[in-house]
Formats: sequence, structure tokens, C-alpha cells
Amino acid sequence: MEINSKRLHQRFYQMAEIGKTEKKGVSRLALTKEDRVGRELFIKWLKKLKLNIRVDDFGNIFARKEGSNPSLPPVVFGSHLDSVPNGGKFDGTLGVLAAVEVVETICENNIQHDFPLEIVMFTNEEGARYTQPMLGSGAITGVLQKEYVYQLKDDNGIAFIDALKEIGYLGNQENRVSKVKAFIELHIEQGPVLFDKGATIGIVKGIQGISWQKVTFAGQADHAGPTPMAQRKDAFVSAIKAMDKIHRWVSKLKDETSVTFGKCSVSPNVVNVVPGQVTFTVDLRHPNKKILNQRVDKVKEIILTIASHTETEEQIEEISFMEPVLFSERLVKEIENICDENGYSYHAMFSGAGHDAMYMNRLGETVMIFVPSVDGKSHCEEEESLWKDIYQGTDLLFQLVCKEIGAYSYDFK
Repeated sequence: MEINSKRLHQRFYQMAEIGKTEKKGVSRLALTKEDRVGRELFIKWLKKLKLNIRVDDFGNIFARKEGSNPSLPPVVFGSHLDSVPNGGKFDGTLGVLAAVEVVETICENNIQHDFPLEIVMFTNEEGARYTQPMLGSGAITGVLQKEYVYQLKDDNGIAFIDALKEIGYLGNQENRVSKVKAFIELHIEQGPVLFDKGATIGIVKGIQGISWQKVTFAGQADHAGPTPMAQRKDAFVSAIKAMDKIHRWVSKLKDETSVTFGKCSVSPNVVNVVPGQVTFTVDLRHPNKKILNQRVDKVKEIILTIASHTETEEQIEEISFMEPVLFSERLVKEIENICDENGYSYHAMFSGAGHDAMYMNRLGETVMIFVPSVDGKSHCEEEESLWKDIYQGTDLLFQLVCKEIGAYSYDFK
């Protein structure tokens, strides 16, 4: 018994036409016309399978197939269809379309099963239009409050709730999923590890913790001409020294720590004025909470030391702290067994990016499956994954789902 590779391939490129960019990427931001058209195509496929379709109060779409015991918690799997501007056609879409293919394979082979199963498509996972990533999953798991979500505004001042109404996908709170037997998310890696290793499957053990800090150095703005070098309190120099020292320190650790200085602003930002103030962000990640906290403390120590040596003032503000998430050891082991049985090469790893699975972990056992991203490229039009890897990832998802729903009367060989 096999999934239908040709059918999955055709659906991929049907969906990729919606919001298609000049360079064959995708711009399908949440709650836009393109998002609505993508949702309609998704629902068209679900209706053909005669699934029970429902939409919750955040626009998340669920499609349920009952098992022999409807009172049991469902096995839920899926991802998202929204993209970043000029993004790729695989990010999120893989998990949604693979889920449709898995359920269609189950239906057309009349596979009987005990547990209900549900496909899910989450709203605004990217946080590109409404700057709260994993919004749909965060809202239904209690991480985000409805009042907060509904009042979020995009760059044009359009509130989330108004955009949701505009595309016709404001559903009911009772349509949320509240408990799951298992949640499984198939996704592209969005990094180079699997591709470089030549592994087909990434077995995701968890998601790294993320610390975001905003750092400000305040010095003295002075004329670039008359002010002697020895008498300057250049905030930009302090910032550069701090970033360089932090970067060098993290590079020498040779573990799973990563650091990124993603934003930087200089004031007064004039060519002939010594910078009086500089603000930059520090994105620090590690899969272990204790170690992550230690890394944060070290970063603060470096900043304080640099400020003292350069006679500038410093301010450190925590923007956010997301604790690491560990996935189900049982499900991780199950995936390892399936890979071994099928001869699929795999690598156990942590995700460096956030995903809906990190919030769904609150509702039941959770795991993620990665397939390689060619050259590690993602969130860009050049994003690509090889079809053989997509097929094996979808086949792995199919076999895992069948085990989790208590399927019987089937043969994978």
C-alpha cells in the first residue's frame, strides 16, 4: 500500500499557483485574498473525502474522520498554508497537503481504525502579516488570549478580527480541538543540516528555547571633526565591540547555541556625527533551558564589561523568552522504528525555528518530522525540497498515523 505520489505532486503545484511570484515563489499572507483562495482549494479536496469540516474562532480549519470509537481523542496532523512575502512553496504547505494525501490513502483503501483522525490547517503561523507567529495554535492552546489576538493590526491598521470576517473564516469557539492523542507535523527543515548530511528524514526531538533581548548603548553625540578619538563616547563602537565579542564567544562553544543580531538602529544616524545611541537585538537559542539561561547571563556580562571599558551606559531589556519544548520520546522512537523498517536515512535533531507543534504539545503527545531543504534555503523564492524526500516524508507520516489511530486490515508492503 502506497501513497499516490502523482496526486500529491499535482496538488502541490495547484496550491503553488495561488500567490505565485515572478521567481516561482509564493506570497500568500494570512487572511488575504490569496489565503482565502488557498483555503477554498484545500476545503474542496476535503469535501471530496466526505470529512466533517469545521472552522474555529481563529480561522483554523479542521477536517475529521471518525474512528470506531468517536469518544477517543483524535490523532491530529497538519500545518499551515500562509507564507511570508516572496516565500517558498513548501513551507507549511508540505504538512497540509501531505495530511490530505494520508487521509485519502486511508479512505480509498478502506482502512479501519479505532481513534478519530483530524487534518488541521492553522491560521497565521508565519506572523508575517500579524506579527504574532503561531497565532492559530497559540490561541487554541491558551498561550494567546482572544482579546489580544482579535485586536492585532497589520501594517495598514486592519484588525485581525476584521480580516478574518472579510475572508469569511470566522468560525465558532466550540470547533476548536481541545485534547489530542497525538499531534504530528511534517515540515521542511528550513536549514542545511539534513541536506548536508545526506539524510532523508529529520526526527525532531524538540524545539530550541529562544531568548530575545533589546540592548541599548548610550554615549555622547558629538561633531565628527573637532572631537578627538580618545575623548569620544561612541555608542556604535560599543555596540560593535559587544556584538563581535558575543559572536566570537558563541562560535567557540561548538554546541547547539546560536546567536543573531537581527535589528540595529543608530542615533542620530548622520554621517558627520559620533553616534550617541545604538539599539540592537540579541536572538539567543539553545534546546536546554538551564544552559540557555546561562548563555543569557554571559551575554549580559559581556555587555556590562564593554560599557564599562568604553565609558558608555547600557540598558538590557528582555523582549521575550520561549522555553525549549521537548517532544514525545515514544513518538520519536516510533519514527525511528519506521525509518529502520523502511531503510530511510534519518538524523535526530532539534528545530531551530518555532512551529505550531510547540504549542500543540500542550494538548497531548507531539512530534515533528523534517525533510531536507536544498542548500538550507527557506523563506525565499528559491526554497526547494527534493521530491524523493517529500515522498518518503509523506510515506513516513502515513505509516505513523496508521499506527497512532489503531489502524487494522492493512499492509504497508
